[in-house]
Amino acid sequence: MKIEALLRHIDNDFIAGVPDSQLKELCNFVNTDAQCFNITAANEGNAVAVAAGYHLATGKTPIIYMQNSGIGNAMNPVISLISNRVYAIPCVFIIGWRGEPDIHDEPQHMFQGEITLDILHTLNIDTYVITKDTTEDDIGKQIHEWRTNLSSGKSVAFIVKKNSLQYDKKCVYKNEYTMNREEVLRKITDVSKEDILVTTTGKTSRELFEIRERNKQSHKYDFLTVGSMGHCSSIAFGIALQKKKTKIWCIDGDGAAIMHMGSMAIIGANKPSNLIHIVINNNSHESVGGMATVGGQVDFVKIAQGCGYQYASSVDNYEELETELNKARKMNKLVFIEVKTAIGSRSDLGRPTKTPIENKEDFMQYLKECE
Repeated sequence: MKIEALLRHIDNDFIAGVPDSQLKELCNFVNTDAQCFNITAANEGNAVAVAAGYHLATGKTPIIYMQNSGIGNAMNPVISLISNRVYAIPCVFIIGWRGEPDIHDEPQHMFQGEITLDILHTLNIDTYVITKDTTEDDIGKQIHEWRTNLSSGKSVAFIVKKNSLQYDKKCVYKNEYTMNREEVLRKITDVSKEDILVTTTGKTSRELFEIRERNKQSHKYDFLTVGSMGHCSSIAFGIALQKKKTKIWCIDGDGAAIMHMGSMAIIGANKPSNLIHIVINNNSHESVGGMATVGGQVDFVKIAQGCGYQYASSVDNYEELETELNKARKMNKLVFIEVKTAIGSRSDLGRPTKTPIENKEDFMQYLKECE
């Protein structure tokens, strides 16, 4: 069904959430044509809290969008803030259903997909599944049925199956940067040699895997964080604390770093001298469609310095990048590098052919050899 029809029946002027490839049509619409005010949140819990503030100020019911993997981030404010057993703040959730049963998907989505409806039921959120066959009349009837729930402070959720939403306009997202992320990763692997790399979820990990394949290099040096967006810096930090004589490179993204930025404060306070934290900033949630983050308005260098990182820099060209990478590897201090890159990836970009467990086992075996 057309996304315009869905939002028209929900009838609201405020929407907040985290972009998702399953909801690409919704995200494109609210960034271009929609009359509602859109907040692209740092994480799903942030979206729920912002939506609660909107309701408190207006008395209206907000819309919150997310991938089903984000339900975990949203769960605390859903239970302890908006629940009809606490403040009774009604919200309409639109949730992309990754890992839908009987549909092939990536490993990190499968378990979440199996339990999505059960989790929402436990949270006392009524659900309606949108499919390719769902009509505008179906949505109108469902919204009408939910009016009593919403008026009593209960939240409801539309669960969106793959390719169930339509939006006719094509959106092209770009920025002013020129470096290519895959080439940036290639330069990092050249400098890091046999050091440890921990990479963020999405295309960054996929590109690193293919770089190793093309170079006929082992994947044992790399931990590919295929899920748990925003947590790769914490994973790298945990490794760095135990392997103090080994350089640990964390390859983060702007959306991921913003999602759980508090981890930078913990890393900075502990100052692991063997950790190099790189944020590849393309101002975009590129892996799920390209919708903008607030990365272009964030001074990551000042944030890193304020958190206690001992060296922080930002680069937007290959010459500066190579200089900073080589400098960082020689330093015996906590380093932060922001790398500004263009939006875009190869159309034939593949996915890792090793399973997450195979990746983990090879990686842990190599870590045993490191000091």
